[in-house]
Amino acid sequence: MPSLERSRSTMLVDAIWRVALRLGFRLARAWWRLRRPPHQGALIAIYVGKALLLVKSSYRAEWGLPGGSIRPGEAPDAAAQREMEEEIGLSPSHLMPVGSACGLWDGRRDQVHFFELHLDSLPALRLDHREIVAARLVSPDELPGIAVTSAVAAYLAGNLGNESTRTR
Repeated sequence: MPSLERSRSTMLVDAIWRVALRLGFRLARAWWRLRRPPHQGALIAIYVGKALLLVKSSYRAEWGLPGGSIRPGEAPDAAAQREMEEEIGLSPSHLMPVGSACGLWDGRRDQVHFFELHLDSLPALRLDHREIVAARLVSPDELPGIAVTSAVAAYLAGNLGNESTRTR
């Protein structure tokens, strides 16, 4: 009879992936600080009522929003859809663009496009336990006490469409 829990071998492979992602991210950040490459990303703020869904990646100390890099030739909304499916298993087609923010984040000259998704209830999420290891809904009152990435801080501060120079 198959177990509903994840197998030990799967958990071991996931742990190896998490270590590789952590090391790879540290190396990438060092390289980005030397080269200052331009980068474009897409992040999705998912609201259930007034609560915001935050995700925890295996390679960052801060909480973030689902999303990631925009591939060459890919539209920001398509990247947002793809990343949301890859990271948490959601694939709604009604993302609302709400602006973008620019900054020097993680050593890159970053432009991040933000989208919002408003839901009545949170569907079951599918985390990969490799890149994304946790997700939680956070009330507006809880947000100030939570460490978030610089891009998320720019979104929460309403700095969309403005240049932001926060570094991290």
